[in-house]
Amino acid sequence: MKLSPSLLSADFGRLAEEAKAVEGVAKFLHFDVMDGHFVPNLTFGPPVVNALRRYSPLPFDIHLMIDRPVLYAPRFQVDLQDVITFHVEAEDPPERAIAAIRKLGCRVGISLRPKTPLESIIPYLDEVDWVLVMSVEPGFGGQKFMPEALDRIRQLRELIGSRSITIAVDGGINTENVRTVVEAGAEVIVAGSAIYGKPDPAAAARELIAACHA
Repeated sequence: MKLSPSLLSADFGRLAEEAKAVEGVAKFLHFDVMDGHFVPNLTFGPPVVNALRRYSPLPFDIHLMIDRPVLYAPRFQVDLQDVITFHVEAEDPPERAIAAIRKLGCRVGISLRPKTPLESIIPYLDEVDWVLVMSVEPGFGGQKFMPEALDRIRQLRELIGSRSITIAVDGGINTENVRTVVEAGAEVIVAGSAIYGKPDPAAAARELIAACHA
């Protein structure tokens, strides 16, 4: 299991410090980019994400919860190890979003809301590197994990088959449920309040990893 701490739950006044705090434990840094249209919330955009490049060597896991991924994806500075994930429900057609992100040279991810049928992403599985399963409704941190996400993860694993696609899961994951999420098939765990809601983010991240093997 690889951990991708979500900076949505971090102290926005200390983002560089918060990013460095998990350096020795995390494999990615997760950024929830929201536009106030696709979801009813606003967070950080390309200027903030790009500015953090010089403070962390970790690959960036950029989750675009926005209507126009084709327009905004090129504004992020990315490299081969990064991933930009868009939503299948966005206004831009998925094939255009995939092409726009692929052109940047990073990995391409696709995500979907908890109530969107998994079948909606089947046409694009041969074109993406990463699928992000939402275990809460996107838009706000600190929500409770939806148990039905476990079946979706298992079903997704079957749909992926032999394809080389990473399954990431985001939403309400903590030390009490992380093991079941990983056992269902998750390879990357996105966690916000379970890490940045604690006094020592690095220690909390280690506890989350340890809980997978308890």
